[in-house]
Amino acid sequence: MFDKAIELIKWVDTPFKLFEVILLASIFFFGYFAWDSRTVILSAITQSNKVTNLKEISRLLPVAISLQKDLEADSVVVYKANLMVNIRTTMLALGPKGRDNSLDGINSSIFSKDPSRNSAIIGMLNGEVICNKLETTSDKASEWEAKQGVKFLCHGGIPPEIGDFDGYISLGFKIEPSDLNVVKTRINLAASEMSQ
Repeated sequence: MFDKAIELIKWVDTPFKLFEVILLASIFFFGYFAWDSRTVILSAITQSNKVTNLKEISRLLPVAISLQKDLEADSVVVYKANLMVNIRTTMLALGPKGRDNSLDGINSSIFSKDPSRNSAIIGMLNGEVICNKLETTSDKASEWEAKQGVKFLCHGGIPPEIGDFDGYISLGFKIEPSDLNVVKTRINLAASEMSQ
């Protein structure tokens, strides 16, 4: 084996032959790497074909009503998100008196000057349910939630898995719920139902 290596070194006496050896070694290395990682590559290809989307409003509404009833929330707002253009669209809003169509179709930015909202979006992108006080009313949806008496919000991404983000749910409460773990679990269940 050592003799073969010495013969190869003696054979490489021109730049063209050196280039040829490097090219063949690279092709061999990448071929071996691809063959050795074939299951990972195949998995990545098949996962990229799995695209999630938000369901239609007619199928989102019963899930949102059930979520509001189960958690005794004062408001539920469902947003569709497009990270590529930094836009969120309000799909539906539920208040204490039921559905309010005044927010339907309103566009606003996902990331804004509000650091608490930005950190909530980043948390949802990481698969977390984020709960915090309603501090600013920088857009129409926040103003609407404040008018409903909301002082505390919980947000969960749709779907709840890391890396997928088609939209999110925002639940509003007048007072902070006593058991946030129950709230977070129920939001994740609803978010899974809202994704297709």
